[in-house]
Amino acid sequence: MPARPRAAPNLEAVRRLWLRWALLVVFVVALGIVFVNLGQWQLRRLAEREGHNAATIRNEQAPVKPYEQVFTHPIVDDDQWQLVRATGTFDAAHQLVVRNRNNGDDRGVEILTPLQTASGTLLVSRGFIATAPGTAPMSTGPAPPNGEVTVIGHVRRSEHGRSGAITPQDGTVRLINSEAIQQSLGYPVADGYIGATEVTPAQTGGLVPIEVPELSSGPHFWYAMQWFMFAGVGLLGIFVFIRSDLRDRRAARAKQAATVSGSAHGSETA
Repeated sequence: MPARPRAAPNLEAVRRLWLRWALLVVFVVALGIVFVNLGQWQLRRLAEREGHNAATIRNEQAPVKPYEQVFTHPIVDDDQWQLVRATGTFDAAHQLVVRNRNNGDDRGVEILTPLQTASGTLLVSRGFIATAPGTAPMSTGPAPPNGEVTVIGHVRRSEHGRSGAITPQDGTVRLINSEAIQQSLGYPVADGYIGATEVTPAQTGGLVPIEVPELSSGPHFWYAMQWFMFAGVGLLGIFVFIRSDLRDRRAARAKQAATVSGSAHGSETA
């Protein structure tokens, strides 16, 4: 009895299959590298946020210092939320209304007034006034106390933005940037500003202190886990895809072998 013929391997089909797998691996690995880098970026943001939180807690718990001991250099994030004390007189003629501010869930304005002290001038946000939705923006704020005052408040860094946001106009400004405000005042002020928590003698006008920001880790950890998971799913997908191709190839070869066997059996019986 002659030997049963076998299906000849399709070398071109094998080459196409290997090329398909190679391209898949390159694509998934490249995508996986992007996902892993995004995950690591989220972990770096988490570390930065936790560092800022630790600095905020440390600064809040520190004893109140004379402002001259802190405002000796450009104020940065790690300087924020220290409590300092300053004594002087407010320059009511150069007071500014800071527009579109948030304090917790409230929206309104801050009242920014230069405080002239024996050591120099610094900007003081005297507090926040909530405004009802739909009301006209406040253009002037309550006058500061007359005479010598003592202010205790949080150290804040200058805010940055486009020129139109940091440059005062018609007694209002959008962001508090000491350098830009200094140019409109015509005399030097310290870098950064103070967010008042207490003014003595007491001020009027319904001003309330700005709340300390929420100290949470945010969603960065879970975002990182999601990116790492996407990378893992991509790698797992390679094996699933190749396994599916091999299963389909085995089925096709079995079908081809059955067809060849059937043809050979028919020839033998003829």
